Amino acid sequence: MCELNVVLETGDERQVIMESVTRMVNNDGDIELTGIFGDKKTIKGTIKEVDFSKGESIITQNS
Repeated sequence: MCELNVVLETGDERQVIMESVTRMVNNDGDIELTGIFGDKKTIKGTIKEVDFSKGESIITQNS
């Protein structure tokens, strides 16, 4: 199974906001993240990058 750590970029800051994410859905700027155990989190932003080799997805927000 492929899981990602989701990183939030706000200006120059980077913060891991959720680990072991298995699903990402973009609903007009609201990105719904679902974890391996079904936990969910919604964040406003834009998906900048998904890098499976690093196991990381980057979401950006305007500062």
